[in-house]
Amino acid sequence: MILIDFKHKMTEFCTHMKVERNLSEHTIRAYSSDLNQFVLFWDNLTQQEKELLSIKNIIERYMVSLFYKKIDKSSIARKLSCFKSFEKFLQSSDTNLTLNLKRPRLDKKLPVYLSVEEMLHLLDTIENSQLPSRFPIRDKTILELLYATGIRCSELIGIRFCDLDLLNRTIRIKGKGKKERIVLFGSQASKKLADYLQLERAHQKEYDEQLFLNYRHEPLTSRSIQRIIQMFRHFLKVDRPISPHKIRHTFATHMLNQGVDLRVVQELLGHQSLSSTEKYTHVSLEKLSKMCNDIHPIHALLQKKKI
Repeated sequence: MILIDFKHKMTEFCTHMKVERNLSEHTIRAYSSDLNQFVLFWDNLTQQEKELLSIKNIIERYMVSLFYKKIDKSSIARKLSCFKSFEKFLQSSDTNLTLNLKRPRLDKKLPVYLSVEEMLHLLDTIENSQLPSRFPIRDKTILELLYATGIRCSELIGIRFCDLDLLNRTIRIKGKGKKERIVLFGSQASKKLADYLQLERAHQKEYDEQLFLNYRHEPLTSRSIQRIIQMFRHFLKVDRPISPHKIRHTFATHMLNQGVDLRVVQELLGHQSLSSTEKYTHVSLEKLSKMCNDIHPIHALLQKKKI
């Protein structure tokens, strides 16, 4: 396969991901970016290399170059996933390509989250007048809803009025791969939503219109949501970066610490695999260890001897 053929197949692959596989816009953008970066690498090879190397050799050389550039392992793993999906697509269209690429072993990172006290401080003690924003009620509602439901940033901006059930306090969420699920929210989030709809979103509300809009009455972007959440960072007593995804981590960790079943949390987060949810059990295990220490008979005996 020569470069021009690869570009043609790449275009077909992007259409395939959108139309047939129904993948999210985020995934399509990421895969398209990965393949375009590879095309740029291929294009910069010498003419002799282009003639002598097979596409498999070029991909292998490209992956090696990423290691030398010290690209993050998770980014390399995603690029590998992209090539594997592309390989399957080519095979389905009678184009044989066998890569046998090995996925790098990823370092296990514990999720970063906020404490219950920090979340309560952000949600309950900050006055609207303290926020450097045109729409403080909207911004506090966004933070409250992210924490109340654990939804992703992309899922939040996709919420429309037709997805919202204020009476039963539920939202229909379209997650990854356009999979739908129902998430719940409590009385605090319900009150903030009501305030937002009455005071900052009082203009005409179309049934199929996005819930959260900017000052131009356009849907918020992921970057807008990230900036809103980062704005709350300055109100933390300990300065550290926060993001919509860290609020999602916080939701999951706090739910598990309260004894919610792991599979229930999996359903609420929209995880396809339970292993994706298990990373949040780290704090629960720490808490369980402390509980065992406190209630174990030996601990009770030691306390009795002290008395």
